[in-house]
Amino acid sequence: MSAVVVKTRKFKKNPLLARRQFVVDILHPGRANVPKTELQEVVAGMYKVNDPKLVCLFHFRTKFGGGKSTGFCLIYDNMESLRKFEPTHRQVRLELVEKKETSRKAIKEAKNKGKKIRGTGASIAKHKAKRAAGDE
Repeated sequence: MSAVVVKTRKFKKNPLLARRQFVVDILHPGRANVPKTELQEVVAGMYKVNDPKLVCLFHFRTKFGGGKSTGFCLIYDNMESLRKFEPTHRQVRLELVEKKETSRKAIKEAKNKGKKIRGTGASIAKHKAKRAAGDE
């Protein structure tokens, strides 16, 4: 395993969402890519974060020819703000939330049931259909 160089740019502090956000450039010659868990620990060390779970890495693309990847990083100030502002699919990737398994058919039935109702009752009907799909 060769060394990995992590560089950051476009750093921005976002106090409204209680986080720091920036673009991450990773130089990894001789390696196909770098696991996000390894990068979490490296970035947490760079920015003096005591819990690597507060570091969210996503949207990584490896440049043509390999050796360099670019992605995005969010470092939340605390776990409450992470749970509040981070989308559910990324919380599932961080293993903070358990993924809810529903069948494809149940999702489609709930969607079509919601399409039949018009007006203000539509949102209520969609909610009921979604709950019914979750119970199956």
